Amino acid sequence: MTRYLVFISVGNMVRRVLKLIREESSNSEDHSDQVDSLRMNVAANVRCDSLRPIPELKNRLLEGFEELNTELEVASEEIAEQALQHIHANEVILTLGKSQTVEQFLISAADKGRKFQVIVAESAPNYQGQMLATRLAAAKIQTTLIPDSAVFAVMSRVNKVIIGTHRVLANGGLKAITGTNIVALAAKHYSVPIIVCASMHKLTPKHCSSADNEAFSQFASPQDSLRGLDGQIISKVDAYNPIFEYVPPELVTLFISNMGGNAPSYVYRLLSELYHPDDYEL
Repeated sequence: MTRYLVFISVGNMVRRVLKLIREESSNSEDHSDQVDSLRMNVAANVRCDSLRPIPELKNRLLEGFEELNTELEVASEEIAEQALQHIHANEVILTLGKSQTVEQFLISAADKGRKFQVIVAESAPNYQGQMLATRLAAAKIQTTLIPDSAVFAVMSRVNKVIIGTHRVLANGGLKAITGTNIVALAAKHYSVPIIVCASMHKLTPKHCSSADNEAFSQFASPQDSLRGLDGQIISKVDAYNPIFEYVPPELVTLFISNMGGNAPSYVYRLLSELYHPDDYEL
């Protein structure tokens, strides 16, 4: 699973690099001789011209790569800096699972003197929510750990939901850990806003048309979920433990990234700014 997460991020950064190369190459060609532009009309010379060495392109690309690297390193910090704009005094915030970006976001608000309460759904069967609850409690944040089955019961007390995500899809939907969609539906029922903290390298031009899409077909062992059951019962049960699920964009209120806050409907604009359409499929 960890390798898969890294692969997705690498793919998105490759798209960013390709967009940078296209832009720098285009800028260099704009300053070339008019003779070169005329040659582009001749099909036989197009390939030859595209392979023409471009002076100073390497240096400009290296500068661009350095900016991308810096963006990756400070993305979580830039998201956390926006915490006070979205977390207000005495609010009750619900989250689930374990997201380092969300953890840093919440701790940043607490470090700046904001007093609030966090309810963490444990996210069985991996129980990553227990790890997040422990870290938040250590940061002197009032934290309550609840089972996933209690999410709907406590949602009426919640002021906002703040979650992380594995991927932000092209339509503004999410590919998030299993259980997120249930939380989002409960939040919608009580008109509780959902804020998603995710850096821009998680934005992908991919779409999802159905829950059984290939992009959502990672499964973990159901052993932990079946622990304690009688052997005869287990032999008659087909158990599935999906790692991720789809959350539609209409359930998301706001994305907070290192580029600021945006509504799900604005994701298409971010895609055009970050990636070239020819690089959507690598």
